[in-house]
Amino acid sequence: MNQTVAIVLAALLAAPAYAADSYTVDPNHTWPLFEVNHLGFSTQRGRFNKSSGKITLDIAAKKGSVDLTIETASLDMGFEKWDEHMKGEDFFNVKYFPTIRFTSDKLVFDGDKVVAAEGRFSLLGVTKPMTLTVSNFRCAPHPMLKKQACGADVSATLKRSEFGMTKFVPAVSDEVKIYSPIEAFKD
Repeated sequence: MNQTVAIVLAALLAAPAYAADSYTVDPNHTWPLFEVNHLGFSTQRGRFNKSSGKITLDIAAKKGSVDLTIETASLDMGFEKWDEHMKGEDFFNVKYFPTIRFTSDKLVFDGDKVVAAEGRFSLLGVTKPMTLTVSNFRCAPHPMLKKQACGADVSATLKRSEFGMTKFVPAVSDEVKIYSPIEAFKD
């Protein structure tokens, strides 16, 4: 009897705290974008065309994680001269800071739906706490690829000056809104 109890206890202690599924971010359907007020005249938008990452998800345990990396050199403002300006030292400084990163070990659930990810956002060598709002969260078999996929829309707001991006503040707004569709396939 003692040997059986010892085996059961050993098995329980060896098991992971939760059994999360692992997902790889689909870069073809995940492209972060941002918008900022420009001189009080308009809202200007840019996007990043290259991102990658991993997501773990255990809906039953209400746990998971996110690790998303954005390649700053993939910045796309719509025309070459503006791309060059935004990639330079005054803004994203892609030569010295080739990535932007968001990591989270705390997903917030409402029932079986993820509604937020609390984590850390790194830009220009500065890391700050950030909460991403998650909407339209859904996991289901992908209708064309016939494999499990999860997707959502995420958003957040930051002050760019907190990351050292101060050029033209306040004429070009300090407040930047971030949005991204995100899709990922189960590994």
